[in-house]
Amino acid sequence: MHKYLILFILPAFLLSCDIKRKDRIADDSAKTKAELAASNDSTTVQIIDTTYNFGKAVDGEKVEYSYRFKNTGTKPLVVTNASASCGCTVPEKPEKPILPGETGFIKVVFNSAGRVGQAHKTITVTSNAYPGFPELQLTGEVIAKKDSN
Repeated sequence: MHKYLILFILPAFLLSCDIKRKDRIADDSAKTKAELAASNDSTTVQIIDTTYNFGKAVDGEKVEYSYRFKNTGTKPLVVTNASASCGCTVPEKPEKPILPGETGFIKVVFNSAGRVGQAHKTITVTSNAYPGFPELQLTGEVIAKKDSN
């Protein structure tokens, strides 16, 4: 009886392994198709500035910086969104596409009012670049105003 049980369980086990392998192959081909579709409409980008340390700013000052990037691909680079990790930091994306070979800028304004201490803000950029933009970093220290008395 044990022999018959083994004869039925062993083929069932082997077939189930084959199904999982086919599922994995199907998943891999779906990923490849998605990556191919993304790369057909995308371009490449070289990030010139990813981090900026503004040093020290007095409470209430506005810190401005423009992160530079270059379209190294063959299609126009379209920045669809730029957002910051905090409402005190406002990024401005380019309104027009950046043509191949051109340099573009993401301008960021950080309002230090009420932000005494270490500052670490991240800016997320969404575009048709593949691979995409890394997170941009803005760091520094906000120091308290000295009383004029």
